[in-house]
Amino acid sequence: MTSSQLLVADSLTATVDELYQKFGAWRTARALLFVIWRQRQTRKQVAELSDYQLRDIGLPERQSSSRSPYFMPPHLRRFD
Repeated sequence: MTSSQLLVADSLTATVDELYQKFGAWRTARALLFVIWRQRQTRKQVAELSDYQLRDIGLPERQSSSRSPYFMPPHLRRFD
């Protein structure tokens, strides 16, 4: 690991430790799980957008448009 990676890892550890000391283990864990859940929901919502919509909101377009059709019935969708 480089020194910059160690600094980031140390600051992350220190931040999590500070949150644990201030709010406790359960509140910190619950907040982490909430953030993970929100990011997953956002990725699911963005995954359903067309290339035009992705471009409009400033996100990169998909690499292969042949892989995912513009419309897929809900029972056939795969959520990662």
